[in-house]
Amino acid sequence: MIHEYLRTLVSFAFVLGVLVTIHELGHYLAARWRGVHVEVFSLGFGPALFRWHDRSGTEWRICPIPLGGYVRPHGFEDPEDATPEQKAAWIPERTFHDKSVASRAIVILAGPVFNFLLAIVLFTLLFSTAGQPKVRNEVASVVANGAAAAAGVQPGDEIRRIGTHQVTGVEDVQGTVMAEPGAQTTLTVLRQGQDVELPITIGKVTDSANAAPHGQLGVMFATEAGKPLSFPNAVVAGVKETWTVSVQTLQGVWQILTGQHTAKDLGGPLKIAQLSGQVAQYGFASLLSFMALLSVNLGLINLFPVPLLDGGRLVFYAIEAIRGRPVSKRIQEISFQAGFAVLAGLFLFSTFNDLSSFGLFKWVASLVG
Repeated sequence: MIHEYLRTLVSFAFVLGVLVTIHELGHYLAARWRGVHVEVFSLGFGPALFRWHDRSGTEWRICPIPLGGYVRPHGFEDPEDATPEQKAAWIPERTFHDKSVASRAIVILAGPVFNFLLAIVLFTLLFSTAGQPKVRNEVASVVANGAAAAAGVQPGDEIRRIGTHQVTGVEDVQGTVMAEPGAQTTLTVLRQGQDVELPITIGKVTDSANAAPHGQLGVMFATEAGKPLSFPNAVVAGVKETWTVSVQTLQGVWQILTGQHTAKDLGGPLKIAQLSGQVAQYGFASLLSFMALLSVNLGLINLFPVPLLDGGRLVFYAIEAIRGRPVSKRIQEISFQAGFAVLAGLFLFSTFNDLSSFGLFKWVASLVG
C-alpha cells in the first residue's frame, strides 16, 4: 500500500511538473524573444524551497505546492496601479505593459502553444519507438446483459452495417450507435467469412437526470500496438493525434455544457494524481501517453475565454486591438473577479467529484450511521 502511494505521489509530481514547466517555459521564452525582462519563473506555489538567479536577472523558484506555476514578466502590473517604487524600478523598453498588443498576445499565447508542441513531441516519441496503437473493427469481448449480448454478437465478429448504414470503422460504429438510443434495427456482422444479420435494440444510457440519453452497444473492440513508424511518419502521426485529441476534448466539453453528459465526469487534481499512479504501473510509455493527453487538455483549458486564464487575456487584447485602446479598468476587475469565482467553483466541484469517486463520503456516512 505504501509503495502504491509513493508511486502515485512521484508520478503525479513528475507529470504535473513537466506539464507546468513546459507551459511556463513557453511564456518565458516568448517574453525573452519580445524583449520583456522576466523577474520570476516559479514551479509550484507557496514559499520557495529553492531559488537562484540566472545571468539575465531572472529568479528561478521551486515551491512546495505542485498545482501549477507562473512566470512574472517585468512591468506586468498596469501603470495606473503601480507604486512610485515600482515605476522607479522599471527598466526602459523591457516592461511588459509597454510592448505592443501583438507582442503581449504572443507572450500569453506561447504557454498553451508549448503544451500542444509537447503533446506532439510525446506522441512522436511513442509512435517512433512503440508504434501507434490501432483499434480494429473487430469485437474483442461482449459486455454481459448489454444490447450486443442480447442480439447474439460474438467475439471475433466484424461489424459491417447498422441497419442500412455501411460503417467505415470503429468511430463510425460508435457515432452511429450513440445517436440512436433505444432504436430497433439490425446489425450485420462478418462471422467466419459470412455476413450474419442480427436484430438488435440499441441500449439506452442516461448519465444523469437532466442529460439526454445516448445509445450503447456493449462491446469492446480489439486493439493492436502497431509497428514503430519512421521518424517523419511519426511526426505526422503525432500532429494528427494531437489534433484528434483536441477535437474529442472540445466535443466532450460541449456535451457536458449541452447536457449530453453529466458534469460528474469532471475530474480534478486528486483524480489526475490517482490516474498518474495507475498509468505509471503499466510502464513509462503509458505514462508518456497519459502526459500527452493531459498536455492537450491543459493547452485547451488555458485558451478558454475565462478571465485569469490565458484565453481571457487574449480576449482583452483582441478587443484592445480592435478599439485601439485597452478595456476599461473597471470591466477588467469585474471580469477577473468573475473568472476567479468560476475557476474556484470548478476546482471545488472537481475535487468533490474526486472525493465522491474515492468513496470518501460513503465512508464518512457509514461512520456517522
